Amino acid sequence: MNAAPPKTESLLTFPCAFPIKTMGRRTEGFAQAVVDVVLHHAPDFDGATVEMRASSAGNYLSVTCTINATSREQLDNLYRDLSSHPLVSMVL
Repeated sequence: MNAAPPKTESLLTFPCAFPIKTMGRRTEGFAQAVVDVVLHHAPDFDGATVEMRASSAGNYLSVTCTINATSREQLDNLYRDLSSHPLVSMVL
């Protein structure tokens, strides 16, 4: 008889401030595309708080958005949408 695996509990307490770093090629519209996806999942996100940093060679851009996360489901859906976006290379 196999026992069911233990249910993993979130280490986060919601709501909480949660930074999401997205990386992609430094192309026109990348940062705005990231912000648009974030706003879809976190309508209260303030786009003026976006932090951006170019790679040392200038080919890639990281965009960090700190949202007010309200649930694990919200974060999962946001990560899923960002990860599947054609301009996004990586989400942390």
